[in-house]
Amino acid sequence: MSNGRAYRSVYHRPTNPPPNRAAEATESKRSHAAIPVALILLGLGLYLSQYTLLITALLGVMLFFSGLSFLSTRLNPLNPHFYLTRKPSWTATAVVFLSAFALLYATYELYIRGLAPIVPHL
Repeated sequence: MSNGRAYRSVYHRPTNPPPNRAAEATESKRSHAAIPVALILLGLGLYLSQYTLLITALLGVMLFFSGLSFLSTRLNPLNPHFYLTRKPSWTATAVVFLSAFALLYATYELYIRGLAPIVPHL
């Protein structure tokens, strides 16, 4: 017997759409903390290149392998070195790689032109 009214069941769940937390979670799980560190190491490496090219080359290699580590944590979360609480952003990974290439290129150019000593003068 229906009187034209639609009654909901006691067991009926509300049909409100769930909040869009996927976009919020994606933004909050990305870290840009590597950008200022990479830029400081780039400046430090360029400054120290007037004393020795070894430090500049070592900082470039270190930044390159750090970028590879960041890239592996971005692509494979099951690798054994996945220890970051927040994954680095693509921008941070790119800045680390660009800083590494800039340091390695500066080392190469300074070595070719002979403008900086390979080992420090004591």
